[in-house]
Amino acid sequence: MLTDSSIWKSLRATSQLSLIAGPCVIESEKLCLQIAASLQKTCRQLGVFYVFKASFDKANRTSAKSFRGPGLEAGLKTLAKVRAEFGLPVLTDVHTEAQAAAAAEVVDILQIPAFLCRQTDLIEAASATGKIVNLKKGQFLSPQEMAQVIAKARSGGARKILVTDRGTTFGYNNLVADMRAIPILARSGFPVIFDATHSVQLPGGGGDKSGGQREFAPVLARCAVAAGANGLFIETHPHPDQALSDGPNMIPLSQMPAVLKSLLRVHAAVRGV
Repeated sequence: MLTDSSIWKSLRATSQLSLIAGPCVIESEKLCLQIAASLQKTCRQLGVFYVFKASFDKANRTSAKSFRGPGLEAGLKTLAKVRAEFGLPVLTDVHTEAQAAAAAEVVDILQIPAFLCRQTDLIEAASATGKIVNLKKGQFLSPQEMAQVIAKARSGGARKILVTDRGTTFGYNNLVADMRAIPILARSGFPVIFDATHSVQLPGGGGDKSGGQREFAPVLARCAVAAGANGLFIETHPHPDQALSDGPNMIPLSQMPAVLKSLLRVHAAVRGV
């Protein structure tokens, strides 16, 4: 049975690699079920702790014309079905205090988007639900500054916190992943996750949409595991070039078994397990 305590115990474990993965946005229930089934099977075979993720609303798209998702009500129904059908813990991001309260009734982990990591009311609302909270480091923040974000979550009542790095703004339409961030964020005492696919995003690089360099996502993921990350955040899709959001930086679903096997080899070498 899924419980916050059992999920938290697995996420904190240093002997087991964790994976938070799924499509960027809920395109359809069928797609979410397909991805969840595939990744659950792979992760069970490899001994990876798996959390399904998908967004019901992408509120920070480059263009107002871009696909945002099915919305809160329909999106939560899909996430609830994934959770019930596969027995998987589920993560989704929230953008308002009201969304935090509603999503907490369905999912196991509430995620604060990188662009909103300074929004005190949102962080406190997510923290007050008692759910695990994943704080994504803003592209505009240094790793050291996340200490204040974590302090906000703790003051709001959060005791189970994940801290996720997703790269830092580096000039126009580019990000850089500084692996020093992993041990710096780990000073908080909470598990550190590395977002490999958003770290290779080229924000706004496509004019009315973001670009990406998906070929480098597995490279950065291996570096993060070597640097001590507890787990990886990876967006994946059966056909990334047809995805409705963030396709250029997503790893094809068919490649995920090979990517995870390479990560496990690094994890074993670093942890000595």
